[in-house]
Amino acid sequence: MSRRRMPLALGWTLAVLAMVLFCSLGTWQWGRAKQKEAMLAATRQVLDQRNPVPLAAAADTARARDYDWAAGDGEFLAGPAVLLDNQTRERRSGVRVYRVFRPAAGGTPLLVELGWLPLPGDRRLPAIATPAGTQRVAGLLVPPPAGGIAGPGIAPQPNGDLLVIGMQAETLGEALALPVLAPRVLKLDPALPLGYPRDLDILPNTLPPERHVGYAVQWFALALAMLVMALVLTWHSRRKTRQGH
Repeated sequence: MSRRRMPLALGWTLAVLAMVLFCSLGTWQWGRAKQKEAMLAATRQVLDQRNPVPLAAAADTARARDYDWAAGDGEFLAGPAVLLDNQTRERRSGVRVYRVFRPAAGGTPLLVELGWLPLPGDRRLPAIATPAGTQRVAGLLVPPPAGGIAGPGIAPQPNGDLLVIGMQAETLGEALALPVLAPRVLKLDPALPLGYPRDLDILPNTLPPERHVGYAVQWFALALAMLVMALVLTWHSRRKTRQGH
């Protein structure tokens, strides 16, 4: 192989590796967009119908990644509150508040999202009251927010509450000293006179599908630009070679 062809071959190798990387990232972003679009479509259908299932459905492992409208009676347990960190609302930083709820008919306890509370500049965590007595709850059963590669990141607080960056039923159940905890959580109906400001958004503090599509297009465009650049450089290199003979 000539000295001129060696840099050209190396350049094409690097270009192909870059194009494969860019296309892989674009495909991943596109897949995430489709996943979230499917999640939003499933949620819209459930919210349009609002046919309630028993709260016991939260413990159905076969539907751990699905969405249901659930309702039932029970009581909030007096144990620690679970505070999901790094949650924004109206451009303010805060936490989402969860408490353990025990259905009146027995069965597996589940976490109920009571809403969002802001954090002051010193990040002093708010005191979370436990709703007393028998309560009627209704809302959207959803998979718990994931903590990504960092995991649940449970940090017990001096008052016993748990500050977390993600939620896993098994890990949280152990931290809450519960034999078992339902794999889905209940996003409480905002119309109920309980808790704090909240909504039924299933993608809070995450990218919407349109953003994923935008990133996918950018990655695919970079792959195309890399191909065009490699072709242009190859054409220039061969042109110089012909002129040199």
